[in-house]
Amino acid sequence: MSQVKENNTVKVNYTGKLSSGEVFDTSEGKEPIEFTLGEGRLIPGFEKGLLDMKLNEKKTIEIAKADAYGDVNQDLIQEIKKAQLPQDMAPEVGMGLISKTPDGQEINLVVVEVKEDTVVIDGNHPLAGRDLIFDLEVVEIK
Repeated sequence: MSQVKENNTVKVNYTGKLSSGEVFDTSEGKEPIEFTLGEGRLIPGFEKGLLDMKLNEKKTIEIAKADAYGDVNQDLIQEIKKAQLPQDMAPEVGMGLISKTPDGQEINLVVVEVKEDTVVIDGNHPLAGRDLIFDLEVVEIK
């Protein structure tokens, strides 16, 4: 029976949860995710958890934040003046923003606090600083 190895292309059904049990992402009701191990498209802990799984095997893995999205980087949390935002924008907590670096790279930001004249924005991945739990099922190995 084949097992998942480095550089295999696999299809996987998954459900990602926080330690509270809250589901943050799932393939349920959608196509399984397909990717090649070792390409770095997914967090390291997800790929490590799939190694040596057999076709149609199911298991639950726990991924420490270091193998997920890392710690929260305080340098990515900044307070900016509301005047730096588009004039017609009314910032709200939880609102997503996109900023462009001078070289044109897009950075996803989230408004975490709105003050009278300023807004606090966070450029960390929403799951940074969190340990994650995934229910996995290998549905195809190529």
